Amino acid sequence: MSDLLAIESISVAYGKRLALDGVSLTVAAGEIVTLLGANGSGKSTTLRTISGLVRPARGRVVFDGRDITRAAPDAIVAGGVAHVPEGREIFPQFTVYENLLTGGFTTSPAAVRDGIERAFALFPVLRGRARQRAGTLSGGEQQMLAIGRALMTNPRLLVLDEATEGLAPVIRQEIWQRLTILKGLGLSMLIIDKELEALSAFADHHYVIEKGEVVWSGSTDALRRDTDFMSELLAV
Repeated sequence: MSDLLAIESISVAYGKRLALDGVSLTVAAGEIVTLLGANGSGKSTTLRTISGLVRPARGRVVFDGRDITRAAPDAIVAGGVAHVPEGREIFPQFTVYENLLTGGFTTSPAAVRDGIERAFALFPVLRGRARQRAGTLSGGEQQMLAIGRALMTNPRLLVLDEATEGLAPVIRQEIWQRLTILKGLGLSMLIIDKELEALSAFADHHYVIEKGEVVWSGSTDALRRDTDFMSELLAV
């Protein structure tokens, strides 16, 4: 498989604090990759760098053969990368339908209509909540909305920051099921989450980041062999 995304020796600093130090990773077309690590290790900064929300001091981000390191966030979205941020960041006073519309700002009216229908097909509960204010949804429904909004541009790469954090077990399972559907459709994903069991059943390759550096990478089989080590390394 060819690389859809390549992060090459990225370093990011917040003031004098180095948040990422030479991070490199790849996501192949159709591949599901996880980025694992304890809180504060640099995972979210990595995703924000991919999405153009953070500018690296060194290194570059290449998507589909194009250097997007200095591209504007809206251009990155239009180019095929969608980001589901930690905390969802939906608009609580907007309806479900209006939130979905905000996800289609880079596309045509026809593409917006198609995107809304895809979101409702993937998460049927949202169809029944279309005119409901997003702030009144349950946490699980809000996460479904955040994913549905990210899919409005029909992206080639979906990056998810804490995909199931804070959700009830039954809702986490439902989210993983929906992501499995997207995997079957060929969507590439880069996922941050702490659910090692779910990730080992779902993803193809894994990276562990610690203090801003990648300290381990390997296949799902390797992750399963090192479960005890991983659990200790990923402890909050």
